[in-house]
Amino acid sequence: MFSTQDLPFEKSWQLEGTEKWERWNFGTVRRKRDFDLIVVPPPFSTPLRNTSTSRDHEPTDASLEELRRWQEQRVERKLRGEYESQVKKLVEVVTENLDQPARIGAIRVEGAHRTRSSFLGSLVKPYLAAPADGSSPRPTTLADVLSTTQEVRSLLNDTKIFTSVKPTLERSWSPLAERDDIDIVFRCAERGKWFIRTATDLGNQEGSASATARINNVFGGAESLEGNLSFGTKTRQAFQLRLEAPVVSLDHSLKTRGEISAFSTERDFSTFASVSEAAKGLKFALRTPWREGSHEVAYELTSRHIGNLAENASLSMREAAGHSFKSALTHTYLRDTRDDTMFGSKGSYAKIAHEVAGLGGDVSHFKSESVFQVSRQVAKGLALSYSAASGLLYPLSLYASRPSSAQSLFSDRFQLGGPLSVRMFKQNGLGSRDNGDSLGGDLYWSVGVSMFTDVPKKPDWPIKLHAFVNAGRLDALDRSKPIDLVESVKQSLTRPSISAGVGLIYRFDPVRVEVNVGVPLVAGQSDLGRRGVQVGMGLEFL
Repeated sequence: MFSTQDLPFEKSWQLEGTEKWERWNFGTVRRKRDFDLIVVPPPFSTPLRNTSTSRDHEPTDASLEELRRWQEQRVERKLRGEYESQVKKLVEVVTENLDQPARIGAIRVEGAHRTRSSFLGSLVKPYLAAPADGSSPRPTTLADVLSTTQEVRSLLNDTKIFTSVKPTLERSWSPLAERDDIDIVFRCAERGKWFIRTATDLGNQEGSASATARINNVFGGAESLEGNLSFGTKTRQAFQLRLEAPVVSLDHSLKTRGEISAFSTERDFSTFASVSEAAKGLKFALRTPWREGSHEVAYELTSRHIGNLAENASLSMREAAGHSFKSALTHTYLRDTRDDTMFGSKGSYAKIAHEVAGLGGDVSHFKSESVFQVSRQVAKGLALSYSAASGLLYPLSLYASRPSSAQSLFSDRFQLGGPLSVRMFKQNGLGSRDNGDSLGGDLYWSVGVSMFTDVPKKPDWPIKLHAFVNAGRLDALDRSKPIDLVESVKQSLTRPSISAGVGLIYRFDPVRVEVNVGVPLVAGQSDLGRRGVQVGMGLEFL
């Protein structure tokens, strides 16, 4: 019996008359019972038919533009593959030779045409200097040379005078060079020397127009000379001329910067006090980064004049009018780890400033101010922000050049209230007043809790929904008797002004715009509340 059950061939059945036929694509014929098994040959095909398949997935029946695009992608893939292969081989070669002896023969910087050779020499000299004890240099390897190359490159980038710094290793040119000597060559491209910009700005509840001109690398040592002139609605006129230069620190870093500036400002206080202030001065500052923050130490000389009194100016403002000269030493610490300065969902912000005045002049005080903020995400699209700020202005009559300086001056006092601080109060509306003029204060505190959430179904919009609760108080220290600072703080904390409301926040980088609706819940006798809609524009909010 012949069986076809396991034959791997396709078969077909056909009845011809009274006979039944089976057909296989097979080359033999067998007889099964009473039927003839007939083989049907496969279809005829030409010997030169195309049996190729697409390895690179080239398009078939494509237009010329599609073929061109496919060809470009194919070439790009090929080049990328060759590049990655070469990089891999280079890494393997370098890794295998990291322990090979190598020594830096020279460090050259090319392309620095406007930079002093003495300045560049001071940067690279520590990496070429012999040991201080006079001993022979320790043996170095290729790994040490590569590490030094990276350090010098980072140092050159810190000067901020180059747009690109490309290092290469070359065999030493010196005729006295030994077999293992290597020259490190940095090919650099300098930044443009001139920078000019004009701008219009909105922020901190005022608008302004400004012009800025800057000369980079002005003396060939990474110095920057910048002048700025602006006119605004509140700061009527401001001018600043600033010279900044890097300072080489003990760890050969250029992240520490020194600054000398001269400034002149004229500010209009008529919206909350019937006067204006003109100030001119000099400032010497030193800034350095520290961990996630930065420190600034500065000495400032400022001549100030309170004038332009309105006809209805209060007696307190008339007494505050006149000249004053302040000589002060300041320290500021700044740390910001927020993921977003406007709608932060994690991180914190801290700013702590101290000022001691009385090193000359007729102003003597200790002034301290702190600002803190913590942001946390509660749920997707929902975040909370906790903010707190405080300030103290304390007289130091012991170092004053005249007895009257024991009283704080209007120019040094704190102001509180408005859309940027304690919301739903008028601008600088907290604290004592005289005939409608805000006198400011010597002690203040404020806290706030804000909740941000996305507009429903529009998480990508630059608009967020906002709800807030704010509290704060501004007080003047009573100098008619010995100051009990602890008691003053206790009384201030137990008599807060409180407000709450909801609104919208619009991101208009770098400015934040708020439109809020709310009411003051608790207010002092002299506080000026604001019901209904309040609009705020600024960079920093409570």
